Amino acid sequence: MKLIKGDPIAEAVYAECLASFEELKAAGHLPGLAVVLVGEDPASKAYVGSKDRKCQELGMHSEKIEKPATITQAELLAVIDELNAKPEIHGILVQMPLPKHLDTDEVIRRIDPAKDVDGLHPVNLGKLAMDDPSGFAPCTPAGCQRMLVESGIETAGRHVVIVGRSLLVGKSLALLMMGKGEGANATVTVAHSRTRDLPEVTRQADILVAAIGIPRFLGADHVKDGAVVIDVGINRIEDASAKNGSRLVGDVDFEAVAEKCEAITPVPGGVGKMTIAMLMANTIRACRMQAGR
Repeated sequence: MKLIKGDPIAEAVYAECLASFEELKAAGHLPGLAVVLVGEDPASKAYVGSKDRKCQELGMHSEKIEKPATITQAELLAVIDELNAKPEIHGILVQMPLPKHLDTDEVIRRIDPAKDVDGLHPVNLGKLAMDDPSGFAPCTPAGCQRMLVESGIETAGRHVVIVGRSLLVGKSLALLMMGKGEGANATVTVAHSRTRDLPEVTRQADILVAAIGIPRFLGADHVKDGAVVIDVGINRIEDASAKNGSRLVGDVDFEAVAEKCEAITPVPGGVGKMTIAMLMANTIRACRMQAGR
C-alpha cells in the first residue's frame, strides 16, 4: 500500500509558485490575495489564518477581511465590490460556509470571474465544463487531480467514483476527471447519500474519492482490492486518548480500508495540504493573466 502524502506534492506546487512569483515581481507585478471571513467559526478562522501565513511566506500581498456574523447581504456585496475594484488584489476568496441568512450563490456571482481563484463562479465552472484552460478550477478538486498525477496513478480509461455531489468538490472534480489532458480522461460516476446500494457502486471504482463529510463513512466493504482512495474529508471527532480530547479523521475508515488499497491519502496530511497550495497557484496565475503575461 502506497501512502499519498500531501506535503511533498504541495511543496512541488510551491516551488513552481515561487519561480512564477519571482518572474512577476521582476516585471513589477506583486500577486495579491484577499480572503473574506464572516463570523467566528473556529475551523474557518484556522483555515483563513493558514492561507494568510502561506501568502506571507511566499512574499505575496495578502489582505484578510474579517466581518461579524451579523453582516448584511448588501454589506458583504459592498466588500466584494471594493475588492473587485482594487488593482493590487488579483484573487478573492470568501471563506465558506457563510451564515445562513446570507445568499452564498449571490456572493459567489458577485466576485469578478478573473479574480475568482476559488473557481466557483458560473463563468469558471462553465469554462471547466468546456475544457477551457483560461478558467480557474476549484482548489480542492485541482489538488486531488495533482496528487494523482504526481503519484504516477493513471486516470485515462479508469473508473472514478466520487462519493459526494457538492459543487465545491464532487461536481467540480467530476468535470476535471472526465475532461481531457493529464490526470483526466476517466469514466466518472458521482454517488451520494441517496445512491442505492452504495457499496456495490463504490466497489466498481478503480479510483474512489470520498467527499461526503461524514466521519469514517466508507469502510472495507465499499472498496475493491487494489483501488486508489482519495479521502477529501476532514472531520473532528472526540478521542479521550488525544491530548485535546479530539482528533481529525477522514470520510474513509483508514485502518479498515488501507490494507486493501494500491494507494490512499491520509487524514490529516493528505488532500488538505493541497487545497492551499492550489489556491496560491491560482492567485499567481490570476496575477499573470491580469498583467497580460
